[in-house]
Amino acid sequence: MNHADDLLPHALQPYWDLALASVQAEALQLALQEGLFERLASPCTPETLARVQDWQPETTRHWLALLWSMRLLDRNRDAAGEWHYASTELARQYLATSSALYCGEAWRFRLASLRDFGAGLAQGLHKQGLHEQGLHKQDVHKQSRSTPLASGERWALAARGHLAREQVAVTAPAACELVSRRLAHKAPWRLLDLGGGPGLIAVTLAKMFPQMSGVVFELPEAAEVAAQNIVEAGLASRLEAQGGDLVTDTLGTGFDLIWCSSVLHFVPDLSACLAKLHAALRPGGELLCVHAEIPDEPEAARRMLSYYLPLLWQGRRVTQAGELREALLAQGFEVCEERPITLPMAPATALVARRRGN
Repeated sequence: MNHADDLLPHALQPYWDLALASVQAEALQLALQEGLFERLASPCTPETLARVQDWQPETTRHWLALLWSMRLLDRNRDAAGEWHYASTELARQYLATSSALYCGEAWRFRLASLRDFGAGLAQGLHKQGLHEQGLHKQDVHKQSRSTPLASGERWALAARGHLAREQVAVTAPAACELVSRRLAHKAPWRLLDLGGGPGLIAVTLAKMFPQMSGVVFELPEAAEVAAQNIVEAGLASRLEAQGGDLVTDTLGTGFDLIWCSSVLHFVPDLSACLAKLHAALRPGGELLCVHAEIPDEPEAARRMLSYYLPLLWQGRRVTQAGELREALLAQGFEVCEERPITLPMAPATALVARRRGN
């Protein structure tokens, strides 16, 4: 007897899955819009939920079943055979607005921005689309290298919104885990959080390491957001936010550790930037360089390219696997650790690069 689990998927199944994923994305978007994960904090039948919310019972039943299949809802059947649905722990933790780790709006922002980019792929590919804007390929590349991806105002808005949520829920815990492997809790040390956005990674590290002090360096408008978060956390005596331009402004010197996450995609001269970071460290200090690189294996590369294609489309830098390590070595760093690390949307590689000396 044949079983479904014994069937090998058709070669086209990965591409059929692309189409199916659009329905799943809409189902999740609707759940966030309707506040479903708060409503299902306690188990409820589809019929009861539909009656309270004035929804269609039959479609509600199928929608909840899809979300269950996506591991966003749990379900149990009562003695009468009725399904009772409730939010999973994951949904309560990250997708319920009452949670301190809520990332629902951040997810919706990512979905909308990637859809907008996808809709413009053809325009970016065809020469005609560039000529209509009065730009040749070389001009587009030069312009994207010299013009920030977003204005300071837009970056500040992101720092107040999805970046803050993702830092708290995803990046800060990853940073704490990595830093705790490198530094002792009791010894004093200074941090430079480069391109720190809302500054919540520095805030989280400062709470974890009482002897830490440091600087969050960002575009001026975003640095104001970081400064506000530092004050609200009661850490103004140990942390400061510095607004500036990474290319033209000084960073200071004598730092024990520099946290640099997804910043090097945007700098015009990678070698010059790494030399600047090398000079900002004390001898023996470490750069925690956390960036996505494009792997050589197709499946892993697909995850990277699906998210980072918009940057590449604009002429930004996403290095091939191993290139960033070579660039660090060329600037005199000693690369003493390399490990995968979780960032929003796509995994990254954390390179721990030490400035030689004592």
